[in-house]
Amino acid sequence: MIEYLIGVDGGGTGTRVRLARADGAELAQGQSGPSALAHGIASAWHNIGEAVGQAFTQAGIAPPPLAAMAIGLGLAGVHNTLWAAQFIAVDPGYGVLRLATDAYTTLTGAHGGEPGAIVAIGTGSVGQALLPDGEAREVGGWGFPAGDEASGGWIGLRAINHMEQVLDRRKPADAFATAIIDACGGGRDAIQVWLGQANQTSYAQLAPIVFAHAASDATARGVLLDAGCEVAALAHALDPSGTLPLALCGGLGAPLRPYLPPDLLARCQAPRGDAASGALRMIALHVRQAKELL
Repeated sequence: MIEYLIGVDGGGTGTRVRLARADGAELAQGQSGPSALAHGIASAWHNIGEAVGQAFTQAGIAPPPLAAMAIGLGLAGVHNTLWAAQFIAVDPGYGVLRLATDAYTTLTGAHGGEPGAIVAIGTGSVGQALLPDGEAREVGGWGFPAGDEASGGWIGLRAINHMEQVLDRRKPADAFATAIIDACGGGRDAIQVWLGQANQTSYAQLAPIVFAHAASDATARGVLLDAGCEVAALAHALDPSGTLPLALCGGLGAPLRPYLPPDLLARCQAPRGDAASGALRMIALHVRQAKELL
C-alpha cells in the first residue's frame, strides 16, 4: 500500500525532492548532490536516497519501507535510453516508480499540466511545450558540450575560452579573466589539470563569475546577451506564434531575464511550480489512474 508520494528533480548540480502523503498533502522537501544520469547511475540513486531521507527528517517522520513509497523522477540524461534502462534496472525497491525527463516535469510543474512552454536553464538547457491539442514539442537538450546553449555549462565554457585567450595574450588581461584563472587554479599548469578533470557541472560553477562581472566587463556581458539570444531561439522553435504562456525555469532562468530580448521578456511569466512539484504531480496522477483501473 502506498503511503507517501515523492517527486524528484535531478540535475547536474543538485537533487531536489518534495514529499507528500498519499492524498497529495505536501509535507517537506529535501536536497542533495547531483543525480543527472551522466554522473553515474549509482551516484544518482545515492543522492536521491539522501534527499528523500532528508525530506522525511524535515517532516519528523521515520522513513517507511521503500515499498510504501511511489516515486516520480524527472532526471537530466533520461533522453539516453540506455542510461534510463540501467537506472530503472537498479530501482532499490520503491512501490511504484515513474521516470521522465527533467524537461517534462519542469513543464508540468510550471503550467500545472496545462498547455504552455518552458525554457529550462540550469547546468544544462532544454525547451519543451505542451500544445492545446495535446502534442508535445521539445527543442535543445542535446547535452554538453555539443548543445545546452545558454546553460551554466555553456556560459562557463565561453568564460574558459576567454580566459585561455587572455593567458595566450591574444586578448588583453581583465578582471573577468583573472577571476576565472583564480577559480581554475591560478596558473597554466593548474588550469590544465582542471580542464582534464572538468565536467559540465565544473563549467557551470563558473557561471556566477560571468554574472558578477557582466556590469563592468563587455566580454562577460556579451556572453550573457548571447545566452539571451539562444533562449529566444529555443522559445521561438517551440512556439513560433508566441501564443502559449512561456515560463523561464531552472536556476539560471531568473538571472538571465535582464539579458533577454525585450519582446521575449514581455511574454515570460512566473512558473506556477518547480520541476520537483511537476514530478510529484506526475506520480500522483499515475497512482490515481492505477487505482481507478482496479
